[in-house]
This record gives sequence, structure tokens and C-alpha cells, in this order.
Amino acid sequence: MRLLLPALALFSLLGWLGFSKCPGAASPPDRAKSFRTLLAVSLQPRAARSRRSRAAPGRDWDWGTAASPLRAGTVRLAEVVEQGVFWSGRADRSPPAGFSDLRVQRWQRKARSSRLAWLERGCGRPSNRLAGFSDGSRACVRYGINPDQVLGETLSFYLSRLLGIRNVPALALSRVNVNAEQWLRVRQEVQGSQWADRPIVSLSEWISNLTDVVTPLSLRSHTNRLHPTVEDLANLTSQEVPELVQWSDLVLFDYLTANFDRLASNLLSLQWDSRVMERSANNLHRTASGALVFIDNEAGLVHGYRVLAMWERYHESLLKTLCIFRKETARKIAELHQSQNAAGQLLDLYRASEPLAPQMGFLSEEHAQMVQSRTDRLYKHILQCKAKYST
Repeated sequence: MRLLLPALALFSLLGWLGFSKCPGAASPPDRAKSFRTLLAVSLQPRAARSRRSRAAPGRDWDWGTAASPLRAGTVRLAEVVEQGVFWSGRADRSPPAGFSDLRVQRWQRKARSSRLAWLERGCGRPSNRLAGFSDGSRACVRYGINPDQVLGETLSFYLSRLLGIRNVPALALSRVNVNAEQWLRVRQEVQGSQWADRPIVSLSEWISNLTDVVTPLSLRSHTNRLHPTVEDLANLTSQEVPELVQWSDLVLFDYLTANFDRLASNLLSLQWDSRVMERSANNLHRTASGALVFIDNEAGLVHGYRVLAMWERYHESLLKTLCIFRKETARKIAELHQSQNAAGQLLDLYRASEPLAPQMGFLSEEHAQMVQSRTDRLYKHILQCKAKYST
């Protein structure tokens, strides 16, 4: 009971901040008392969850190809690690590669110009909608509880592009206007949605046929880790390595954005649910080709920074489990550290890529400084790993 009381107090505060995704949801079964169920998240059937927040892949789908893929079976340490702490080129080039720049640009153009043919409930929160375009493709329309959640989702997407992390689906902003050509056909649905007048919403690409993902054993507890040693990487197969490469990016990404709504919340839940890490990770899915898809990032940056004091111990704990990185991600973190202008570079990319950026707004000065301080912390962590493991 003493362990549960702080969590309930935290639930009350986060509910006041607007984090409860499904107000009025039925109480979850006793066997699923994780932190997310305390946030009153509706536990949807697995079939329904498979449709959540994703869009059908287009013909230009680019998950990358490997010129020299890892051989089948168990891999050796020398095959997957270079310079002590980096995934090898062979490990990083093995499929999947993620959402290409070309794919993102094409989808954004379509999302900003194509007519919406229909809207229906879906994509998480009751205020969000699943949308269909006139060409048959679909998108998640995220209204959120307040505009800050749409801002957090949007800036998290652009930060992922800045870092070279290509696991976040394409996203574009749109001003809802039932008199405009794009929204005219769904006028009735918009008017019945109880949205504010002419809000800015995000449209994120819906990826179909996704499956759930379980946190790898090396990241499940304080005693496990993903470090570049024979012991930590023993018995890895060529199929497991590409996913762990992506997990290393995910840990860094969630640390930088302070997104508690994926991994950190599960660490908190370990207090009363010892098997929470053995179940599907929240807001994380896998394509048929093995690419991880980081969805629903609205808790990142704005809200994540607001409640950082509650979650920092869990973010730090996750970061300490990791000491092997993608070279490209580590290189970009080093550049952002050296420039001491991480938020400025994010703002430049956001403004250059998003026509509605001036109306949507950006981070506060305090949160902009937090982007830099957390970038500096990641840079220091990578240096510490290099000092320990580089030869």
C-alpha cells in the first residue's frame, strides 16, 4: 500500500494536467494494474489495437537494403560492435532502415493538399480521429486534450528527423476549416467532434499490419543492460541485432524528449507488477520487415519536461542500461552538443518544413534550455561509455 500511494498521487496530478487518455474508461482487470491502467487507459482488444495510429504503406516504402547483411544464426561480438561502443556498419545497414526523407516529404505534401473523405473515432484518445483520404490512404488526426500535446507530438517528430532517427511516422499540421476544400467532405463529422473552432491538428501516417513489441531482456530491469561485452551480447541472432540497434535509438530519443509514456512508465509499474516488462511496450510496434515504429509521442518535450521531476530517475535508469549506439545518432548528438544550439536547430528545421509552425508555436525558453541540457547529458554518457569500452 505504501508503494501504491505515491503512484495514485501521481495519477491524480497527471489527470489534472490532462494525461488521462480515455476519461470515464471502465476499471481495468486486477491482473493488469500497471501505471498505464492507473491513468485510466482503455484496454482495447488486441484486434482493435492493431488498427491504432498507423497508415497503409505506400509503394515507395523504404526500409533499406543491406549490401552486406549479417549472416544467419548467432553473431559474434566483432560482427556487431565497432570502436568499442558503436553498432557495426553491417548491423546498422541490415534491414530495416526506417522512413526515408523522400517518403516523409511525399506524405507531407499529400497530407496538406488531399481531400479528407471520412473521419471516425480512433487513434487513441476520444478526441482524436482516424481519417481517410480520397486516394484510400489513412492518417491519425490528433486533436489531443490541449494544443501542447499536438505541439509535443510535432516537435518530437522533427527532433527525430534532426537526429537521423527514422522510426517516427511522417507528420504534418493542418488547420481544421470545414469551409476549406480539404475538410469540406467531413464537415458533419468535424461539427460532431466537439473540437474548438478551427484548431490546428496533426496528421500522422497510419501504418498497417503492425505487431506488438516486448522490451528486450537487456533493458527490462536495473540489473540488466545492453553494453558492448561478450556477456551482454552473447547468443544474439542476426534477427535480433537490427531490433536492438533501433532500441538503442529509442532509449536516447525518449531520454532527450523526456517521454514517460512508453518505457519509463513501465519501470514505475515494476513496484507492483513484476511482469509488466514482459508485456507489450506502449506506443511501440513492429512492421513485417522488422522496423520499429515509435508512435504517439505527444508526451514528449512539452508535457514530458513539465513533469520531469517525477520521471527523471526512470529516464536515468533506462539510459544507464545502454552503452552501445548507432554512429549516426552519436555523431548528431556530438554536433548538437558542440553547437550549444540544439533547440535552435530544431526550430530551424521545424519552420523550414512546417508551414503552420508560426501559428502552432515552439518551446518556451525554459524548455529550449532543457533540450540542450539533455543533449549534453547524452553526449557525456556516450563519452563515459567510450572511456570504459573503447580499445
